[in-house]
Amino acid sequence: MPNFQLTAATPGTDEYVRLRAAAGLSNRSLDAARIGLPNSLFAVCIHDQRTLVAMGRIIGDGGCNFEIVDIAVHPDYQRKGLGSRIMASLMDYLHKNAPASAYVSLIADGGAPALYEKFGFKPTAPESIGMALRL
Repeated sequence: MPNFQLTAATPGTDEYVRLRAAAGLSNRSLDAARIGLPNSLFAVCIHDQRTLVAMGRIIGDGGCNFEIVDIAVHPDYQRKGLGSRIMASLMDYLHKNAPASAYVSLIADGGAPALYEKFGFKPTAPESIGMALRL
């Protein structure tokens, strides 16, 4: 069984773009990644040897609002508990660093809601409806 190494680190730009594409997430340009990744509040990566196979980030203002983004696991590594390890690490950061009144949000794709529900996340409807704009 592989020894997956989880580290508190922001992924490199190229590997970030590659993993998002492999995991079926929407594309991000290298230019956008170069700007956005250094602005992460917290990020974790899981590597198999030197290859990034899973990641997740927290972005936000550090006080009022936090958003969990970029939860991605390469398809060859799914169903091995890596998504849960990523989420556990992100939630640990939030519990230690976010004020009690903080609002934490995320957008769940596909089958991901089951994972996020394990960590206490619930759909916001009908009280609120998530909205998005893609530029």
